[in-house]
Amino acid sequence: MLAFRLAMMLLGLLLGYCAGGILAASGMPDTARLNTVSLMLAAMLTGLLLAPRAEKYVLKQYAVAKAWYETLAPAKVAAATFGLIVALLLSVLLGNLLRALPIYSWWLNVGVTMLLAAFFITFAVRNADAFGALTFAQVKLKPGGKILDSNVIIDGRILDLAKIGFIDGELIVPAFVLRELQTLSDHADPQKRTRGKRGLSVLEDLREVHPIRIEDWDDANLLTTDDKLIRLARETGAKLLTNDGNLSKIAKLHDIRVLSIHEAAVALKPQVQAGDYLTITVTKSGQQSGQGVGYLEDGTMVVVEDGLKFRGKPTRVAVVNNVQTNVGRMIFAKPEREEGAA
Repeated sequence: MLAFRLAMMLLGLLLGYCAGGILAASGMPDTARLNTVSLMLAAMLTGLLLAPRAEKYVLKQYAVAKAWYETLAPAKVAAATFGLIVALLLSVLLGNLLRALPIYSWWLNVGVTMLLAAFFITFAVRNADAFGALTFAQVKLKPGGKILDSNVIIDGRILDLAKIGFIDGELIVPAFVLRELQTLSDHADPQKRTRGKRGLSVLEDLREVHPIRIEDWDDANLLTTDDKLIRLARETGAKLLTNDGNLSKIAKLHDIRVLSIHEAAVALKPQVQAGDYLTITVTKSGQQSGQGVGYLEDGTMVVVEDGLKFRGKPTRVAVVNNVQTNVGRMIFAKPEREEGAA
């Protein structure tokens, strides 16, 4: 890190300058300036050499401190703060009484303050549960949680993914999304009413195949559902499961991980479509007379109509159909010349 190395070099210059000043006060003033410059250069180069090792140590300590900070519970922080406040107030009161003693000095006041702080902070942290009312309500979330929005619920494909075990982690439905679905199901517009009822039906079926938690969280200061979803995802660290393209873009700008079933379906669509051309080598006969069978590099079977006569030869074929079966994908094709003749 360039900034850290520059800081180490500047620290070296400062230490060299201080050492040169001390040396000038006790040595010959004629060479003081030369000694100071030499010490500054030596200390700067030393800082540059030690920077990589110091950087590793600082980053390691930073990671430890960050991990410790992330494990802090709000109740414990509130308890420690309350204990420190009580200790400081008592130290002020005792300080006024201690000033009357002949042995009073500033270090005595500091020692009393440290003793009071150690006692009250330790006592408060041990009884942190009693200070829960002083903290803000926190949304509890299990690792791997996914927040659902109304679009992905109404879409319904999440139910099929859950049935085959493709969805893991906790599925979270915010209360404001549930209210949105209820509002749609009671809407005067038949199309919106149908969408709302479908969403509620999908949730009922989804609950039977995968655990769902209704998160009773809301923020009255946020007017739109999208803003509330982004805020909830940021506060909990959960992923956002949505098919809304605009919401997905905004969420990604907020560094929120977004899962889109629509994008997954596009990514998993067959790479070979009807009308495409392939070059394969027929290696064996098919089930029907005259059929030839070849394979793509990924192992996909290609059945070529009247392709057995091209056995052992690279043949250009036109894709007629692409079928997904339980055992894999199959492509049906016919030779290019026959495709052109047809």
